[in-house]
Amino acid sequence: MKKTLLFDLDGTLIDTYAVILASMRYTINEFAGKEIGDTQLMSLVGTPLRDQMARFVSEERADELCAVYREHNDRIHDAAVSAFDGIPAALAALREAGCRMGIVTSKRHHMAVRGLEVCGIDRFFDVVVGSDDWPEHKPKPGSVIHGAQLMGEDPSQCFYIGDSPFDIQAGNAAGCTTVAVTWGMFPEGQLRQEGRPQSCPPCCPRPAAGGTSAPPGGRRPHGGQCASRTSTCRTRCRTCRRTGGRCPPSQSPASCGSARSPA
Repeated sequence: MKKTLLFDLDGTLIDTYAVILASMRYTINEFAGKEIGDTQLMSLVGTPLRDQMARFVSEERADELCAVYREHNDRIHDAAVSAFDGIPAALAALREAGCRMGIVTSKRHHMAVRGLEVCGIDRFFDVVVGSDDWPEHKPKPGSVIHGAQLMGEDPSQCFYIGDSPFDIQAGNAAGCTTVAVTWGMFPEGQLRQEGRPQSCPPCCPRPAAGGTSAPPGGRRPHGGQCASRTSTCRTRCRTCRRTGGRCPPSQSPASCGSARSPA
């Protein structure tokens, strides 16, 4: 059974939507004088910051705007970020179940570590790969492959879990089993276009009324639904039982990647 999990960070484990949007508004609209709506400003989150600045303004001003964004973001970051509800407990349950975990993010390394520390979840991760740790960035697979190698695993033996199409593209290209969470920054429909997960993740969100799913604590900040395959499992994995969640849908209990005991 696969027990190595690589996670994206922003929008997957920690809620940084408001802080990213505030810094994008300031940098692009106030400083650079553009008039770009929030949806478009957030549409490239998950790709390197310089690429976003070049796309929204110009290649020539990309470095200048990165510096402006980072200065603004640095000032407001710590007071504005938090772990999604239930994530610390879920990570603790995964660690107790014997899973090994790492981070692969488009955030710079020191800011990724800082976000993990501010949210009190840094202790769960053996490896952090930031945008400055590898020359190739999502949606290309290099950083995910590098993360797997640092964990001592072949990518095919890892899950890669994220909230953006760029995460799913990178994980698929790396050869990982990819899992999309839908409480992050992108709508479920856009994530489904990248293909469904190949198997169930080791710990699963709790089904909510109407077939929607939430993180283990029940929060669905963007009203998303589970992107996993559907049909209720007849058993619950031991990890999910600890967190109060249920296995995501699968065609049969045997197809779920988690260790199970009867519900």
